[in-house]
Amino acid sequence: MSDWNDVERLVSAAFADRARLSDPQTKAAVLKALDGLDRGTLRVAEKRDGEWKVNAWLMQAVNLFFAISPMQTTRHGAFEARDKIPLKKDLEQAGVRVVPGGVARYGSHLEPGAVLMPGFVNIGARVGANSMVDTWATVGSCAQVGANVHLAGGVGIGGVLEPPGARPNIIEDGCFIGSRCIIVEGALIEEESVLGANVVITRTTPIIDVTGPKEVVYKGHVPARSVVIPGTRPKQFPAGTFQLPCALIIGKRNASTDKKVSLNQALRDFEVQV
Repeated sequence: MSDWNDVERLVSAAFADRARLSDPQTKAAVLKALDGLDRGTLRVAEKRDGEWKVNAWLMQAVNLFFAISPMQTTRHGAFEARDKIPLKKDLEQAGVRVVPGGVARYGSHLEPGAVLMPGFVNIGARVGANSMVDTWATVGSCAQVGANVHLAGGVGIGGVLEPPGARPNIIEDGCFIGSRCIIVEGALIEEESVLGANVVITRTTPIIDVTGPKEVVYKGHVPARSVVIPGTRPKQFPAGTFQLPCALIIGKRNASTDKKVSLNQALRDFEVQV
């Protein structure tokens, strides 16, 4: 197979017609695409010219990989697993740390310096250099986590596999995502943002900047360097008025100061629970 264009062509054709998976060359293309994701030479989404672009064919490859992979039983000491997707290998060579109980599936990529506590990184996902996936945190299928990010305990970054081409959940460089936060439905958390504990961001969650004289509402993305806490807002229903969840932007991190100092200052100044 000469180049990635050939791989993309074969993968896309097979996604449109699963019968093509019986062709050895097509199957080899799917396997090559997954190897590229695992090694980090390919990625499901990447930022180009300031905008995130999704490589839909790689989402297609992940879906097809499930179709061609047999179910296998493996043993890890006293533990037994039965699955279609093996675990990542060669962690020392990759320069990453995985604590016992941490699971990174084949087809995900952890950049050098990443730390995986007893959490989970799913196929197609990417975790950037020197980022921490803390205990019980989950990085879902195809999610993109940038460099120098901390996902605190119990964070849930949802997976996006279908439809291929849909934006995965993205956490940009330098973010701190507090305990038990939930990021789903292709949400984008822009660089150096701080999310306090229990913030939930979906495609439709009102993300309200309350720092000025009038509220400014965002949906689907948190602007860069925002400090965010959970909130509620009233909504009228036939049965009465009820409080629905939202997220509140209560301040901004200072971009001109050192990132570590800025983060600590944000946590102190805005009394953010993490």
